[in-house]
Parts: sequence; C-alpha cells; structure tokens
Amino acid sequence: MNFSLYIAKRYVRSKSKQTAVNIINAVTFWVIVIGAAALFIVLSGFAGLKDFSLSYTNSFDPDLKALPKIGKSFSISESQKAALKSLDGIVAFSNELEDRVYLSHKQKDHIAFIKGVDQNYTQVIAMDSTLYLGDWFNEQQVVTGIGIANLLGLSINSYRSPLELLVPKPGTASLTQQGPNAKFFNTFPVVLSGVYAVEAELDNKYVFADLALVQALLEKDSSQISGVNFKYAQNADVVQVRNNIQKIFNNDILLKDRKELNSTLYKMLNTENMATYLIFTLVLIIALFNVVGAFIMMILDQQGNSKTLYSLGATIKELRRIYFVQGIIVTFFGGFIGVLIGSLLIWSQLAFEWLKISANLAYPVAYQWINVLIVLGTITVLGIIASKIASSRINKGLLA
Repeated sequence: MNFSLYIAKRYVRSKSKQTAVNIINAVTFWVIVIGAAALFIVLSGFAGLKDFSLSYTNSFDPDLKALPKIGKSFSISESQKAALKSLDGIVAFSNELEDRVYLSHKQKDHIAFIKGVDQNYTQVIAMDSTLYLGDWFNEQQVVTGIGIANLLGLSINSYRSPLELLVPKPGTASLTQQGPNAKFFNTFPVVLSGVYAVEAELDNKYVFADLALVQALLEKDSSQISGVNFKYAQNADVVQVRNNIQKIFNNDILLKDRKELNSTLYKMLNTENMATYLIFTLVLIIALFNVVGAFIMMILDQQGNSKTLYSLGATIKELRRIYFVQGIIVTFFGGFIGVLIGSLLIWSQLAFEWLKISANLAYPVAYQWINVLIVLGTITVLGIIASKIASSRINKGLLA
C-alpha cells in the first residue's frame, strides 16, 4: 500500500507532456471543486431557511406542552399545581385555555382563536418580545396579531370603541326552544393593549387575554384549562421530566415537545432538504462520468510508466491500486477545496449579509459541521466509485 500511495502522489503532482491531457485534468478537478462548493452552499442555505422558519414556532410553542387526551379541556387541581412547582427540571409552567372566538369592531368581523394565559406565560414563552406596538395585556385587555388589528381597524388603548369578543353559549337545547329573547352568545368588551408581529398566518390567528377572562367567557371554572406550557431547566433530563409530569396527571394527558407540536412543518423541511441533497448528488453523479473519462485519460497517458513498473515486478493489482489511490486523492482534495470556498462564501454572508431577500432581511444561512461531513463524504464515495471504474481498465492487454 505504501508503494501504491507513493507512486500515486507522484502522479498527482506531475504534469503530462500533452497539453490536452493537462487541460482535461484541470477541468475535471474544477468540476469536483465547483460541485462540492455548490452542494455545501445549498445545504447551508436550506439549514438557514429551516432555522428561520422554526424561529416562528419558538415564539408560540413551549419546550413541552400538556394537552387533553379527549375533548378540548381538562382539569388541574391545586395539588397538581403544587407538584408541578416543586418538579425538578422545570423552570416555569403556565396554564392556558384556547378556543375559537368571534371578533367584532365597528361592523367589521373576524374569526380567530382566543388564548387565555396566566401571569407566568411570558416566563415560559417570550411572547412579549414579539410585540410590535403597545404592551402586554392586563385585566380586560387583549393582545392581537397585526393582521387582526389591520382587518378590524383596531387602535391601542381605545376605550371609546372596544373590541367585542363573542363566543356561543354552551348547551344542548335547540335554538327554537330557547325563545325569541334568548341570548346565544357570551359577549365581552375588551381594549387592545398591544400588537404582535411574527408571521402572516399567526398574525391573523391569535388573540391573547387573561386566563380568568377567557374562563368566564367560555363559562369554565377556574380549574378548566386546555393546556399547560413548560419550560425546561438547563441540562434537564427530558425523559425523566416527562415521566414525572405524566405521573402527576395520572397519565390522563398528552405531552408534546416543540417538534411534535409542529410535526408537519418539520417533515416538510426535512423532505425539502433531502430532495435538494438528492438532486445535487444526481448532478455530481452525472459529473462522475467526466471524472471517469479523465481518470482513464490519465491511465493512458501514464501507459509507458505502467509498463515499466510492470516489467520491474509490480503486479496488475498494485498498478490498479496506484490509479485507484490517485483518483481518491484528486476527488477528496477537490472536495476539500470546494467546501473551503463554500465556507468562505457562507461566512461572508453571515458577517456582511451581502445577499438580501428585502432591504432589512438578509438571506438566512447556517454553517453546520454536519454539512461539511455530508459533502466530503458524498464526494469521497463518488470518488471511490469513479476511481474503481477507471482503475479496472488496467489489464495485461493494456500493458502488452
């Protein structure tokens, strides 16, 4: 193996006497470099887009959330609250109650989701950091998305024209049995204290209010909630924490982390990333045919040297190994140069933000070592295949 490696390194450093062969070798090398750089840049771009897309979920989703197994709500007792407060691995938790709500303001209507949360909510989820205007709500105040505020023409702290919250009254009787003077909706006037801005779909979806207000609006008692949000402590044993929470609630709840709450989004992003990787790998495989051809040209160019080595006692297996190792060296070195060029471009984007989506938003990229390993691994595997195919051309007929 040392003999094959020594001769292969000599062949890599040497130049052919034929200019055409040198040009073919140079073009082949730069095809490998450009292919590796392109694959790394695309993977880094998708990693940045993934982080950028998932950053929206961090504004609304906790580290862990307890949901009812059946129905929309479940009960939490004072003893369970006390047990959760003393639970190791949890920094804070917050109760919430969520349901659909009909919004009305100055003859403008919109259907959204009202989320009643307690005072600990901003300790679990940094929702107050997404506020675009105003402040976080107090009693009889709400915070809406900027999309809802624009649709309904809402103004902050407008006590003269409050926002009306309407929720159907719970019951089983038909509408005709309740009489002409019956009220079918629970209504409550509230004042807008703040507006959050995250993403278009979320900005049109949620209204945040005090938990007690929402419980009264939905005719729920103080123990009825639709979820409990948890924030992990640093270095928390996630599995143990989940098991302890299940024991506190007697396994009557569902526990979902941020990834499970957004499983569809995670699957979509991972599928797109995999599809992009496979497409660019297919491009590299097509370029592999050029690499095989270039390696065969190198073998033919070194045919005289191969005959000499064969006459001196080198076996065909050793000669094949020489060109096999030479091909691996060329492809790996080309892949390394390509990753280095791609890394410089990604670092420049992170530092200077020269490529922008809009005037205030740079194109998101992320430098991840896993992408470095993926690109180098892909190039190496393809180089091994190309070198194996090319080196198999060495036979007694070629050396005769």
